[in-house]
Amino acid sequence: MSIDAPLISKSATAARQVAPLAHPSAVSRRNLLQSWCVGFGGLALSHLLDGAGPVRAELKGPLAPKDPHFAPRAKRVIFLFMHGGPSHVDLFDPKPMLQKHDGKQPSFPRTRVTFAKRGNLLASPWKFRPTGKSGIPMSELWQHLPDVADELCMMHSLCDQNVAHGGACMKLSTGSDSLLRPSMGSWVSYGLGTENQNLPSFITLCPTSLHGGVDNFGTAFLPSIHQGVPLGTPGYPNSLIKDARFEYLENSFRGRVGQRRQLDFLRRMNTRYLKLTGPSSDLEARIASFEMAFRMQQAAPDAVDLSDESAATRALYGMDEDATRNFGQMCLLARRFAERDVRFIQVSHAHSLPFNNEQWDQHSHIKRGHEINVRQIDKPIAGLIKDLRQRGLLEDTLVLWGGEFGRTPTAQQGKPETIGRDHHPDGFTMWMAGGGVKGGYRYGKTDEFGYYAVEDRMTIHDLHATLLHTLGLDHEKLTYQYAGREFRLTDVHGQVATDLFA
Repeated sequence: MSIDAPLISKSATAARQVAPLAHPSAVSRRNLLQSWCVGFGGLALSHLLDGAGPVRAELKGPLAPKDPHFAPRAKRVIFLFMHGGPSHVDLFDPKPMLQKHDGKQPSFPRTRVTFAKRGNLLASPWKFRPTGKSGIPMSELWQHLPDVADELCMMHSLCDQNVAHGGACMKLSTGSDSLLRPSMGSWVSYGLGTENQNLPSFITLCPTSLHGGVDNFGTAFLPSIHQGVPLGTPGYPNSLIKDARFEYLENSFRGRVGQRRQLDFLRRMNTRYLKLTGPSSDLEARIASFEMAFRMQQAAPDAVDLSDESAATRALYGMDEDATRNFGQMCLLARRFAERDVRFIQVSHAHSLPFNNEQWDQHSHIKRGHEINVRQIDKPIAGLIKDLRQRGLLEDTLVLWGGEFGRTPTAQQGKPETIGRDHHPDGFTMWMAGGGVKGGYRYGKTDEFGYYAVEDRMTIHDLHATLLHTLGLDHEKLTYQYAGREFRLTDVHGQVATDLFA
């Protein structure tokens, strides 16, 4: 079924209306499905209860695969979220003028809205060098990522307006920094469904519990079946994936026969309810979640079981080292979900540091903090990209790396021995890999000090439009009608950065 805008918005509206019968004998297809099988969700549920195995793709439930608007470059997304704000001028965006004028007052006008008191220009404590055949510059902090430099598409001109973590995280996750909106993973799930009916379409590993919390992977007004399913300990003060598992999969007091009877009884109750009230998208989503929970009892434990991974693969992700073990396991799980066709996988890096409870948020100790951070993620991320590539998954998997903003090229005022950088949304770096984007490519620029994005400026709305484009989705057509208007991830904004694509 195509997901062009008219079909999406009209079906969403119809789901909230009762369809009257003109005559008791006049039975429409909608009423037939409603009365006999609790709509499409009930049809899928009855098929499941009959013991026929996984729900067939042709049973068009809310998570069934949907046609994109046009030929996609990618089928799925792995979002590596660096909570707190990595410093672009210390990682990927070298600025010789910043080194030359270290300690001097900026010669350019600064933005009026700031988060903390800002001082003079601060040179990066690390040297940069070209990496890969393409010469992508990286600071000496990165020891493993240069191995896959030619797979990376650097975006140096990200920019937005919110200088606070809460608003910036929500903007990156949902497209809005002030109103409750569906997350981008939920929009992707809603737009495309999933190729694997036995696992959630959207999984988030160790999501942050701060700065929006569950709303960063929630559905807002979209059907709740598209919400991200969290695994692992939330990322504050520590994000731990060691004991990650899907909760409540085992039913120790009721076997499959008992569960079948229970679900059958529930179906009869829902059928009776819908005869009185008419179709309900919320109830359809609830039924679909019951179906998936039943199927996941067998599929989910296998997905998170790493016992079949070789020692070489574990070492590739850094799981044999203390510093990289936790994030390495997250990245390995992300690969396992990707090869099982989970549509959107988010991996959050948000460990606690002894001097700073928000990862990457180095208002002080920028040198020590970023050294710890990069050490934890460098090998696992390089391992993930290498593993995706060698398994043939990178070409149709889009990997996105970045935080909610960058950090200032100026120092935050404080003691010289604990120097740090402030929040900076005016120009920062994110990168993509795979999914049909140009490898070894640099898109956009910041000014000579790394303060403002000055070439091919890319707002968060532009980023979202571009991400959806890789999946074959037109961000202007992926809409949902709610409260009397059409909503979309990019609101009324967004331009696709077509120069990024190979």
